[in-house]
Amino acid sequence: MSKKHNFGAGPCILPQEVFAEAAKAVTNFNGLSILEISHRSPDFVAVMEEAQNLVKKALDVPNGYSVLFLQGGASLGFLITAMNMAGKNKKAAYVDTGAWSSKAIKEAKNAGLEVDVIASSEDQNFNYIPKNINADNGYDYVHFTSNNTIFGTQFKTFPKFDIPVVCDMSSDIFSREINVADFDIIYAGAQKNLGPAGSTLYIVKDSILGQSSIDIPTYLDLKTHQSKGSMFNTPPVFPIYTAMLNLRHLMKNGGVSAIADKNEAKAKLLYNEIDSNPLFSGTTAIEDRSNMNVTFVLTVDSKQEEFDKLWNEAGIIGLKGHRSVGGYRASMYNALDTDSVQVLVDVMKSL
Repeated sequence: MSKKHNFGAGPCILPQEVFAEAAKAVTNFNGLSILEISHRSPDFVAVMEEAQNLVKKALDVPNGYSVLFLQGGASLGFLITAMNMAGKNKKAAYVDTGAWSSKAIKEAKNAGLEVDVIASSEDQNFNYIPKNINADNGYDYVHFTSNNTIFGTQFKTFPKFDIPVVCDMSSDIFSREINVADFDIIYAGAQKNLGPAGSTLYIVKDSILGQSSIDIPTYLDLKTHQSKGSMFNTPPVFPIYTAMLNLRHLMKNGGVSAIADKNEAKAKLLYNEIDSNPLFSGTTAIEDRSNMNVTFVLTVDSKQEEFDKLWNEAGIIGLKGHRSVGGYRASMYNALDTDSVQVLVDVMKSL
């Protein structure tokens, strides 16, 4: 079978070494399948602890933070973070940079909070990141999304605030170095750079736990999960195990700093072609271009059929853009090889 070059924005690709090891564990993990072992067994407790410790090592998580592996994706995280961060004001500030932050705003309102959108790029179809964002002490917290998969924008530097900060990093966590101490909650669906869909990572400042001013259902209270070591209910065993394997692989290959360099190089390779080839044009502000999700369009509509035929024949999949933007979207998560990006660039050059 010829190699497929997966530029899809959905569930991530993983290194082949990780796929192979995870596949072996399905049939034999210390005599049982990883799919059937008890989450209370010493074998899986060791997996959970290693996964948590690898997150701390990879991101240099400071003391006073807990790492949790839960479920529900960022979609549930929108509600969980709002409920857990609700303070005396019951009021939150949100930065709206597109679909995912818009959904987070909706869920914060569903949690009963008053929400102010303090900055937005909706006026230009979310094709840039707002600048000079300020949030005063009248808010319990400020929330933003670090990378927008649909519109191809990314915070290149994070804004600083004097109030608690919550960030959805689902689509670019582990792709670059961050200062965890700048955040009170970081949450991320695993399925971009961490592991299979089914697990959600939370990095939570311990001091915010149990401080909410609203009644939280037991399962949605992060303190519940922190006190039980992410084992309040049966965790997603296989996704966490595979995430552990992927974190091992990441650390063995230079950690986050090394993958950040690789991601920067991949993005530069593709953006250079978009900017130099008159047949293509990027859709986002240059200074806010995402390294994870590159969005672009053809400048000559009559070339679409030919271009689509070329990239399909080259074994490229997942290149169609989201309906909100149109055109094309090349998602280049950690495990995507530079060789795959070069295949796409070569196709663009041949058009």
